[in-house]
Amino acid sequence: MIGNWLKTGLPMAGILALFGAIGGVIGGQQGMLVALGIGGALNFFAYWFSDRMVLALYRAQEVDETSAPQFYRMVRELAARAGLPMPRVYLIDQAQPNAFATGRNPEHAAVAATTGLLGLLTPRELRGVMAHELAHVKHRDILIATISATVAGAISTLAHFGMFFGGARDDDEGGGNPILAILVLVLAPIAALLIQLAISRTREFGADRGGAAICGDPRALADALAKIDAYARGIPLPTAEAHPATAQMMIVNPLSGGGIKGLFSTHPATEERIGRLLAMA
Repeated sequence: MIGNWLKTGLPMAGILALFGAIGGVIGGQQGMLVALGIGGALNFFAYWFSDRMVLALYRAQEVDETSAPQFYRMVRELAARAGLPMPRVYLIDQAQPNAFATGRNPEHAAVAATTGLLGLLTPRELRGVMAHELAHVKHRDILIATISATVAGAISTLAHFGMFFGGARDDDEGGGNPILAILVLVLAPIAALLIQLAISRTREFGADRGGAAICGDPRALADALAKIDAYARGIPLPTAEAHPATAQMMIVNPLSGGGIKGLFSTHPATEERIGRLLAMA
């Protein structure tokens, strides 16, 4: 339990500190206090509502045993194998094959998959993917992933606001350091991204292991990852492109682009993930 709190609390404390740093650049000491207050309120809001925000952002539609019987029953069977409560199940009408899990805890969790994923994978492979998402739920990764996506996006917005209005002016000190202001405003979003990278890359390996254990078929998840990665590269996911902070929630990086962007990918290399799964098999 303490480990779960540390896993959630430390990254969020770091992101909250970035909020305060940007506030200090924009408005001095008073701006820092205001930004910390806003950051704390945003964390509170994200804890309770970020899952609904992300699902609404992707226009996810909840399904049940009547509207998507095979998919729903598959998730229910896997949730039972994992010893989890039945999550809410959603479909996203997008061609790119992908999936994610969200929610503040296993009792308030949701799993979502795109229609492209259901059309691409065999039932065995789809089972591996949904087991992976349920492993995120079981490991309680979903809260920190959803909150970090929400708050990291807000940090980028705040930094752009600061760049537009310039650096801080602290009346007590007679003026701010413009070079320091520019560095903070430029580097804070990068720092937020690096926190997301550390969160996402570690948890993806853990969810691969957990998903393989839940479905009992590591090779099925390995085959699914190979297919998803190959197809996702050529099929855009417009919502992820418009809101890149949500990309780290997906099972495979949904963003287009390679080269230098690959260095900042929120996911470990698919080839490495597949290799680890095949070693398990």
